[in-house]
Amino acid sequence: MSEKSENPARHAASAAPAAEDALAAAAPASEPTAQPISDAAGEPAPAETRAPARARREPMFPDGPAPDPAGSHHERRIRSFQPRRSRVTTGQGEALRRLWPVWGLDIDGLSRIDLGELFGDPKLPVVLEIGFGMGEATAEMAAADPGTGILACDVHTPGQGNLLALAERKGLKNVRVANGDAIILLREMLAPDALAGMRVYFPDPWPKKRHHKRRLIQPEFLALAATRLAPGALLHCATDWEPYAEQMLEVLTASSDFENTQADGGFAPRPDFRPLTRFEGQGLDKGHAVRDLLFRRRG
Repeated sequence: MSEKSENPARHAASAAPAAEDALAAAAPASEPTAQPISDAAGEPAPAETRAPARARREPMFPDGPAPDPAGSHHERRIRSFQPRRSRVTTGQGEALRRLWPVWGLDIDGLSRIDLGELFGDPKLPVVLEIGFGMGEATAEMAAADPGTGILACDVHTPGQGNLLALAERKGLKNVRVANGDAIILLREMLAPDALAGMRVYFPDPWPKKRHHKRRLIQPEFLALAATRLAPGALLHCATDWEPYAEQMLEVLTASSDFENTQADGGFAPRPDFRPLTRFEGQGLDKGHAVRDLLFRRRG
């Protein structure tokens, strides 16, 4: 069982328009009351009183995460994840309304992020987490290591709200939530060597051969990631899909930008700082192997 099969929106390499569908599915109908197209005598109603042909929904969170923050500013390409519709709970929605303006940011690709300013501490090392699902593991890691900032990137609206709620409940000051395409975030909005680490846990494995091109961990991604990771920074990947684990190991080993932390050149044991998620536990109960890969940026 891949964690993606349970929570397929966990990996966020894009903010595709389908994210807007998730908002629309969760949002209450907000269309205006239709006006009649004819009066009581059967004559056509004045044009100004007619309802629009297709009333538009009002955004559920006007000051929250945008459905497609990069819009048409950047090219469309093959995406490495496929979002699913799911509803936003009352608590998640309340967290989005109150906390997104404080701890959230849209990946629009239009400006460079100052991580020191974003976290309120120019000396705080910041790790980028790509795909955090419902955010439980992210919150746990942030609580265990308050001296490290976590920039958590995803497009799953319920998960964004849940992580914000968890951060507030646990009093976490070292979590920021980014909404949108992680590739645009890396390429357009982060400075070279800005990151102290990167985490990619249980990305969508895209098991069908014709979909392998959609997998995130590819040579092109690693080349980009290396430019934004500081020398010596750790790239930590984990997956419960064995063929994808083998591909990850192959492309990471072939990269001149990274070196394996394992002397035997293989997979790493799960480090203590990566929590065991409930989805991972379910997979382990079914006999699935979970593979961790720990590589450092050379330099």
